[in-house]
Amino acid sequence: MSANGLEFNKVAASVLLAGIIAMTSGIISEGLYAKGEGEHGKEEKRGFSIEVADAAPAGGAPVADDKPVDIAPFMAKADVKAGEGLIKKCTSCHTFDKGGKNGVGPNQWGLVGSHFGHKDDYTYSAAIMAVKDRKLDAQGLSDFLANPKKDVPGNKMSFAGISNPQDRANLIAYLSTLK
Repeated sequence: MSANGLEFNKVAASVLLAGIIAMTSGIISEGLYAKGEGEHGKEEKRGFSIEVADAAPAGGAPVADDKPVDIAPFMAKADVKAGEGLIKKCTSCHTFDKGGKNGVGPNQWGLVGSHFGHKDDYTYSAAIMAVKDRKLDAQGLSDFLANPKKDVPGNKMSFAGISNPQDRANLIAYLSTLK
């Protein structure tokens, strides 16, 4: 056999071997990872679940209840400057200048003391429109800012909320200056 024919055989064998390895790997991985049926025709559940009982937070503190926090005591010691610093969390969606354009969310000038759906030139979600006459006083804003999705289920706001009531009071104190 010539050297040229031997080289051809080596290349052909390499291609054939690579194909066999790829096919075998595919069959093995499909067997390992496919959502095939388990024993007796039932779907096999992979992994395991860890069940956790509701427990008190570390330090023996009581579990916080879901009742709205009375914001009045926090408003009494609210810091407008600290609230102005917190506004940065909101500027990706809202503007705060007088006559400012709406962003992803409505402009917030004059928000405190108004009501949900306070901007005529903004298209609110159906959830917000359902509560549009609800007053945005300090308590109403605090309840909403604590957890917007829980306070008004179905609203478009993707913000998770501000859990610290003093931070909410500081933010509301700053928003109160925008009139």
